[in-house]
Amino acid sequence: MSRSQTYDIAIIGGGVNGCAIARDAAGRGLSVFLSEARDLAGATSSASTKLFHGGLRYLEYYDFALVRHALIERELLLRAMPHIAHPLRFVLPYHSGLRPAWLLRLGLFIYDHLDFRPGHRKMLPGTTTIDLGTDPAGAPLKPGYKKGFEYSDGWVDDARLVVLNAMDAAQRGAEIAVRTRTTAARREKDHWIVSLQDTHSGQSRQIAARALVNAGGPWVGNILQDVLDIETSDHIRLVRGSHIVVNRLFEHDRAYIFQQGDGRIIFAIPYEDDFTLIGTTDVDHDAPLSEIACSPDEAEYLCRAASEYFRAEITAKDIVWTYSGVRPLYDNGASSASAVTRDYVLKREGAAGQAPLLNVFGGKITTHRHLAYEAMQKLAPDFALNRKDWTRGLPLPGGDFKRGSLAAEQDALLRRYPFLEGKQAHRLLRAYGTLADKVLGQATSIDDLGRDFGAGLTEAEIRYMIDREWARSTEDILWRRSKLGLRLSAKQTKALDTFVTGYVATQFGTAAASADTPMAPPQKPEQPQIQPTPPDSPPDGAGARLEMPGQKAG
Repeated sequence: MSRSQTYDIAIIGGGVNGCAIARDAAGRGLSVFLSEARDLAGATSSASTKLFHGGLRYLEYYDFALVRHALIERELLLRAMPHIAHPLRFVLPYHSGLRPAWLLRLGLFIYDHLDFRPGHRKMLPGTTTIDLGTDPAGAPLKPGYKKGFEYSDGWVDDARLVVLNAMDAAQRGAEIAVRTRTTAARREKDHWIVSLQDTHSGQSRQIAARALVNAGGPWVGNILQDVLDIETSDHIRLVRGSHIVVNRLFEHDRAYIFQQGDGRIIFAIPYEDDFTLIGTTDVDHDAPLSEIACSPDEAEYLCRAASEYFRAEITAKDIVWTYSGVRPLYDNGASSASAVTRDYVLKREGAAGQAPLLNVFGGKITTHRHLAYEAMQKLAPDFALNRKDWTRGLPLPGGDFKRGSLAAEQDALLRRYPFLEGKQAHRLLRAYGTLADKVLGQATSIDDLGRDFGAGLTEAEIRYMIDREWARSTEDILWRRSKLGLRLSAKQTKALDTFVTGYVATQFGTAAASADTPMAPPQKPEQPQIQPTPPDSPPDGAGARLEMPGQKAG
């Protein structure tokens, strides 16, 4: 076993929190090592509903502080990454028999005004009342829905958010090690000895670190017990959120938020131009973390929940992809999975003179940046750090252009690379922003980009993902760095896999990584027995209660 250098901070976990902490720490001049056993965003961080939002439903649990905090972060983040995030308007139809209209409007009024910083000019427009009988948003809905409310939140490409945080950290000196498992860590007075293993070559090594951060997400408890051999009274509650993707259900660019009879809500969101994303569920996850998937019951629930509102009945045969993620929520003793707090808890462990351990429990994608800032405040005394919130408002890689100017950026890209099709240029800008030029390089024709494996995915882009974004497998490329797995055929995917295997072996001396993450390639779930909803049945509260798998409607 080889022994490497000493770092200021070693971070276990390459999800959004781990990568954000790496970025913040590296930007403060600390030497940082981050290990991820699988791929960046290989689990929960690529399986979200892909929203920057305050969490409208958390108002019902009187979690005003969390919602306000998230709303403030939402605006900061939308400005910092205009390529991978954008504002989104949500339509909330009024459903008779559920929450009364006055309560919905009151909740949205509070949502609009919780960010009450003096002199602050809000980016996003406030709530309006809409007539679903005349507004285009009413067209795909059943005719019984007459009134609705429209409010603002934001959309984000969650997996690319993680990668861009890692890129920024690496540009500031952090070392990012994917497919590297932390097998053990022991404290030796003022430093940690961390044992690592490359999951594909099998090679082992050790590093030393003055501080250790456990950002293992759903595995945070496993790391404490099995890697660090530490007993703790803190516990997380594993809550699974599943989503289904179907072909596009509506033509406009707004999203929907639908109330359900069991008190929950689901979203229906425009997705990857030609699809609609529907989710999420909230069920306690009792299975092993190696078994994370959308169950037939969850798929049935989402189909029924969406069919309660849309004219078109949605059934299992309409599903083109499902995905699931397990959220590691700090267990505050809530009675239901939906009610568990989404706020994070940071616990620093270690007596004076000992190397500190920081455990990250819970959190949501919208608050990742501030979580990283607070994590560094916890460790500041150990390194005499400047406590400035330096990431506030600073763009992520590729996001150094003005919000709302994407069309102008696309025109400029097409002038530099006139051989691109408009749709391809748009996708490249949405993924890479101003770094699209790094992908395209000195190409003067489409042939210079190499083979097109389908949907405009070229050799040049694949090499970029592998060389600069830590992609190591076909799954990394098709389901995290992009979502082009929705478009490539089995034959195209096989050809891509052959290329990726060869290129990774050439670059790194090992075969391409197998699909070793909990998030598997797309599969249709088993066909659940779904009771069809009559296409034009009125949205009457009676009989409209839906039951989530594993819990009774109450």
